[in-house]
Amino acid sequence: MKSNQERYNLEDIELDEVSSEDEEQEMFEHYRFVVDKGQSMLRIDKYITDHMEQTSRHRIQLAISAEYVRVNDKVVKANYKVKPLDIITIVMPYQRRGSEILPEDIPLNIVFEDDDLLIVNKPAGMVVHPGHGHFQGTLINALAFHLGLKPDIDAEDERMGVLVHRIDMNTSGLLVVAKNDESQLNLAKQFFYHTIERKYIALVWGNIADDEGTIEGNIGRDPNDRMRFKVFPDGEAGKHAVTHYRVLERFGYVTLVECVLETGRTHQIRVHMNYIGHPLFNDDRYGGDRILKGTLYTKYKQFIDNCFSLLPRQALHAKTLGFVHPRTKEMVRFDSELPQDMVACIEKWRGYAKNSVNFDELQD
Repeated sequence: MKSNQERYNLEDIELDEVSSEDEEQEMFEHYRFVVDKGQSMLRIDKYITDHMEQTSRHRIQLAISAEYVRVNDKVVKANYKVKPLDIITIVMPYQRRGSEILPEDIPLNIVFEDDDLLIVNKPAGMVVHPGHGHFQGTLINALAFHLGLKPDIDAEDERMGVLVHRIDMNTSGLLVVAKNDESQLNLAKQFFYHTIERKYIALVWGNIADDEGTIEGNIGRDPNDRMRFKVFPDGEAGKHAVTHYRVLERFGYVTLVECVLETGRTHQIRVHMNYIGHPLFNDDRYGGDRILKGTLYTKYKQFIDNCFSLLPRQALHAKTLGFVHPRTKEMVRFDSELPQDMVACIEKWRGYAKNSVNFDELQD
């Protein structure tokens, strides 16, 4: 930055496993300027460009047109003339990153790529952003290498701002990555207004009563456990969240469901399914990593242990991602196959249900 007038939050973002499953859709302050008392009137796009390094006037104009630039907490146009003591903020629907990115040659499963964006199928176990003990081996490190960025690039360099959403470390599936300013701002806005199509496949404990339904309930951090989130049914806390679900297959003690996110809150599917009494299978954060339905027989316990070994993480996969392409303005939709660990676990449950003598006894 060129000006000592600017001040902004340089703290590392909380980027551990708790900070995701499609990042909460809210506005985060990235930069703040307090205009000097002696400043003459100047167009805001020119003023910001003069006070920021490695950022073009074109990018600033894009941010202004997307309503991400505010003066005294009000959205302004590019021809707004700054005045002494104006407080200028740049806010985005995603948090800032830490201070350094190290490109790493990590294989990526790229489903689609063009000049504007790419779709990557993230494996379970890969952290999306560096931070909190995960400074290497993350998706961002892999993307930095794939995009040809130089080692030790400053993660606050706006050219590094490619991810506008994320999923949990132990959730597999699709993520969209923007490759230029226009795409990044356009996609961020689509996520902010919840117009992105997102379908997940989940295996949950219990036999869900209805074939389909909708779960509504504000989601916020659990005051008794900062690593968990919970539903506040009366709306006294948390943020509005809506999840639609549809039963795909029933195995008696567990159910395979498709979940469609209307909103994108932290751990939304995991929290909502737990709220209605059906935690995700092997979700250690929300109690799904123990036997919640079934018999007391040793053979059944061994069966569950085998399932947990096949799928050593929560049974959740981001299968489908759809949005309006930033350049063509056409709706595009991408789909991914279930990863092998989920397939193996589902097949094991399918066989168990099929071979059970009294399937009706498996029902809740």
